[in-house]
Amino acid sequence: MPEIAAFRGQLYDLARAGTDAAKLITPPYDVISPEERDRLAALDPHNFVHLDLPEGEGDAKYERAASLYDAWLKSGVLGRDERPALYRYHQIFDVAGREVTRKGFICRMRLHRFDEKIVLPHERTLAGPKLDRLKLTRATKAQMSQPFGMYSDPTRATDAPFEAVEREAPPIEARTSDGVLQRLWRLTDPAAIAEVVRLVAPLPIYIADGHHRYETLIAYRDEVRAAHPGLSPRASMEYAAIFLCNMDDPGLVVFPTHRVVHGLPAFRFEDVVARARTWFSVEEALAGDPPTVRAELARRGERGPSFVLLDGTRMAYLTLKPDADLSSVPQLAGPAVLRTLDVTLLHALVIEATLGVDRVAQERQTNLRYVKDFAQAMAAAREPDVQAVLLMNPTKVHEVKDVADAGEVMPQKSTFFYPKIASGLVLNPLDPDEMV
Repeated sequence: MPEIAAFRGQLYDLARAGTDAAKLITPPYDVISPEERDRLAALDPHNFVHLDLPEGEGDAKYERAASLYDAWLKSGVLGRDERPALYRYHQIFDVAGREVTRKGFICRMRLHRFDEKIVLPHERTLAGPKLDRLKLTRATKAQMSQPFGMYSDPTRATDAPFEAVEREAPPIEARTSDGVLQRLWRLTDPAAIAEVVRLVAPLPIYIADGHHRYETLIAYRDEVRAAHPGLSPRASMEYAAIFLCNMDDPGLVVFPTHRVVHGLPAFRFEDVVARARTWFSVEEALAGDPPTVRAELARRGERGPSFVLLDGTRMAYLTLKPDADLSSVPQLAGPAVLRTLDVTLLHALVIEATLGVDRVAQERQTNLRYVKDFAQAMAAAREPDVQAVLLMNPTKVHEVKDVADAGEVMPQKSTFFYPKIASGLVLNPLDPDEMV
């Protein structure tokens, strides 16, 4: 079962770095466009993007990040906490006009390979981002941001040890450019920390977001193990900082990620629709406005797995037939959960069996790209290089758990846990000589 621990994180010293934390912390590296990077970098010379997405060509940028990180530590812009803490983290945001608060905490957790069945993935990953993060970790010898993990605590007992610190003013509070209010506290009371550790100990951990980051930390740990044959099992290298959230928290929100199809040698909307009728009830329609299409897709999704195939102004709703014969589809062999999930059915029956985009092409994003916003995805269907857009309903949290418990994984970009975890709140130094 998981082993978590408090740790002495590295945080911005706002007296030295600038009193406005909103100018320092950033979205995760993998959602920052080049234009957004330039905007963030211009906000403040200590904005976290300078470390997380450093300037430079080739591997020189990683050395630049390492030099900058060292300089910020020496100048006190980044300071290390004197006492181990669990870092209570709230994100307050709006969903459809309703204010929502997602609660969790950042801790260290012993690293386990996925095949050890203690930390469980739920989706496949892409190859490129892992090498980039590994090079940055090697150069800085620090973990810049956290994977997002979940555990199941229906009684929400893990909230109680944090109640006292939540009544205090948060040491870090900032509303970031995405409109999310970020709040961070330190829980340093040993008894309260021990209670959180005890409560989490019997619970499996599910990676919600940041599979690449987690796999990178495993790879880096293994490199350090090879270089230090006598490495203690209590060395900080054996652990990673992770954000943990109760999957029964009412503030846990999941959005879909839509698929944009491009670059296929032969594509005809009519052919895709005809082939889809093998498994789906198909209703063609003219493309409506995004709120109407989203609401209709959600309504159909209550009856069964449903998608929208969109090609410019043409649109088709696809809903799985109750009697669809899936026995001849090899991608759906295995646990029954694979034959009930929207995203696995979409990939197996439409993207792979109908469009011919195999898993290698999916990993390389040869013929697919991903768009999170529903309206933007619909607009993409009118772009000249786009052949079709596949719109989805969100994956449910319990489905993430069911897939992971079954030892399976979903396709890449199956879930979008909103909002993203901010980067730059807490850094985790990786030192083989430091014990946990």
